[in-house]
Amino acid sequence: MPESATQAFLEVQDIREGILLLKNNSIRGILMVSSINFALKSEEEQTAIIYAFQNFLNSLDFFCQVVIQSRNINITPYLDSLKDLEDRQTNELLRRQTSSYREFIKNMVVGDVVMTKNFYVVVPYNLMEIFGVKGASKGFFQQFSGNKQSQQQSAPMKDDEFQRCKTQLWQRLEYVSMGLRRCGLEAVPLTTPELIELFWSIHHPDQAEIGYYPEILPELLK
Repeated sequence: MPESATQAFLEVQDIREGILLLKNNSIRGILMVSSINFALKSEEEQTAIIYAFQNFLNSLDFFCQVVIQSRNINITPYLDSLKDLEDRQTNELLRRQTSSYREFIKNMVVGDVVMTKNFYVVVPYNLMEIFGVKGASKGFFQQFSGNKQSQQQSAPMKDDEFQRCKTQLWQRLEYVSMGLRRCGLEAVPLTTPELIELFWSIHHPDQAEIGYYPEILPELLK
């Protein structure tokens, strides 16, 4: 691997069993979280959500990070599928309605960038916490600083140490999921294939937008 490859500047050493293993031997789990339309809730519902979220934050005794990812959406494949559906319609009325809907979508997005937002909660665990030493963890994207100090790699984590850390991390992930569920949000942990695709998309936004993925990615996602 060339020294200038992207991997050389990332703090991620490995992705194992749905867990990010960093070069400093700390680990991260990532929850993908649903969203709610807060503005459409009644005043009582909004108040209940705020108090539930406040209680959730106050109950945490470890650091976590909320990450919001905005990504451009390429709707050309969707428009192509509508055109194909229109051509295959045998009912003239349905064909005209499909054509009208396709033109509506096409005109609606002219000159605008269609974007989607994904919400993640990053939950950390450090090997030193097993021995009762707790410290602040860097943020999710702050790990990608590229300075010499951040690139210092610790001795590889042993399998038994990884399993112990993984057990503690999964307990934290479950706790966060339950807390968010009380706020009306659903949270699911990302699997190894989903983490690989997420990181590839972060560093290749243009290719991900048009739906291009390198041939090696399907092999990694197995």
